[in-house]
Amino acid sequence: MAPIADTRQQFDEIPTVVGIFSAFGLVFSVSLFAWICCQRKSSKSNKTPPYKFVHVLKGVDIYPENLNSKKKFGADDKSEAKNKSAVPKNSLHLDLEKRDLNGNFPKTTTKTQSSPDLDNASPKHFAERKKDSVSPDSLKSITSLSSEDKQDKLGTLFFSLEYNFEKKAFVVNIKEARGLPAMDEQSMTSDPYIKMTILPEKKHKVKTRVLRKTLDPAFDETFTFYGIPYSQIQDLTLHFMVLSFDRFSRDDVIGEVLIPLAGIELSEGRLLMDREIIKRNVRKSSGRGELLVSLCYQSTTNTLTVVVLKARHLPKSDVSGLSDPYVKVNLYHAKKRISKKKTHVKKCTPNAVFNELFVFDIPCEGLDDISIEFLVLDSDRGSRNEVIGRLTLGSSAEGTGGEHWKEICEYPRRQIAKWHMLCDG
Repeated sequence: MAPIADTRQQFDEIPTVVGIFSAFGLVFSVSLFAWICCQRKSSKSNKTPPYKFVHVLKGVDIYPENLNSKKKFGADDKSEAKNKSAVPKNSLHLDLEKRDLNGNFPKTTTKTQSSPDLDNASPKHFAERKKDSVSPDSLKSITSLSSEDKQDKLGTLFFSLEYNFEKKAFVVNIKEARGLPAMDEQSMTSDPYIKMTILPEKKHKVKTRVLRKTLDPAFDETFTFYGIPYSQIQDLTLHFMVLSFDRFSRDDVIGEVLIPLAGIELSEGRLLMDREIIKRNVRKSSGRGELLVSLCYQSTTNTLTVVVLKARHLPKSDVSGLSDPYVKVNLYHAKKRISKKKTHVKKCTPNAVFNELFVFDIPCEGLDDISIEFLVLDSDRGSRNEVIGRLTLGSSAEGTGGEHWKEICEYPRRQIAKWHMLCDG
């Protein structure tokens, strides 16, 4: 009976062992299946997505910067082989990996054309068409230019002029600029834009958009000025100011281009032109001008009365020779500005008469820690106002500023006026 009982016990243990092995096999199968699915999912994520992000820039469909796949246009190997065989050898090749953040391509030695309008340009207007006829000896002489000559070159501006007789409108198209200098020493690039003013009235002021991190910006922006008779075109002058945008301080001036329209015939249609960008002409030979101010300290009421009287011999801040000056008055206590005032703007004059009075409350007794600053600025609606000159009066001021301040402290309740030379802003 004992052997029979042992055999029955062995038969009872077999289903248990089979169940355990089946459970282990099921767990292993599920784990293997999950691992295979994860591997397939990770491999699919590294491939180019089935949908296409398209960024249209100058007629070229390209992928964004974060897609580094070689198949940028989503074509398979067969279609790529057909396209390569159909493209001629002298066609333009765009290396999309070498684009900057603005979508601009670096300059190459191949002969490129930026727009259809430039295709029709004559050799008279674009000197770069003559590159094919340049001898190797002349190329060597060009490359051997000194560093001083290279620094003096500020680039070239390309634009077109046109007059629409039906709408009586003057049309200016700012196409591009080439070879601009780098204004940012860290990135060795610039953020250029262009301001354009029609002189001498300065009524029409426009500016292009800012193009980031490029020395060859392609603006291609058209500005139409209505209400200008064709008979007055000859009396006008175009002033282009090329600047580099600076987020944290005043924009850097790269240079300017001045185009007198006298002798330019626009009756035959659009005229393509290019001009070298020159250094801005700021005339400082006659100084920054003079300012006449009068001050009176009232010790009983602890107030300071300031009268801005006149300004004379102010420099010509732009090519038109006309400034729109006004004076900004800042009161400082312990090198901290506590109050500010400003006069009205005087239009188109280098010798302005203001005759405006301001009263400042002094927060402390005496004028030991008090100083006052006069800023003469040129009003400009289209951009930031330019500082023509500066004057500081206080106990620590040098020259006539310190002498004037000493007199008003020694003789309170007396209005004392003096002329002061303005210094650079």
